[in-house]
Amino acid sequence: ELGDDGRVRIVVDLLKCESNGMCVSAAPAIFELSDDDELVVLNETPPEPERPQLEAAVRMCPKQALSIV
Repeated sequence: ELGDDGRVRIVVDLLKCESNGMCVSAAPAIFELSDDDELVVLNETPPEPERPQLEAAVRMCPKQALSIV
């Protein structure tokens, strides 16, 4: 499934997410941790050039809390 503009969309399972920051280090333009250590998705539909970093973030998540749709 693609976003309205044809881009992929990132989904975070907040019940699995432990905010360990692996995705932030892999894709800092897409993810960040808030001051209270909550994961924030900066861009749910990142542009195609950022897809490799997004895929790396999904692979690196130790809790498998991220998915691309």
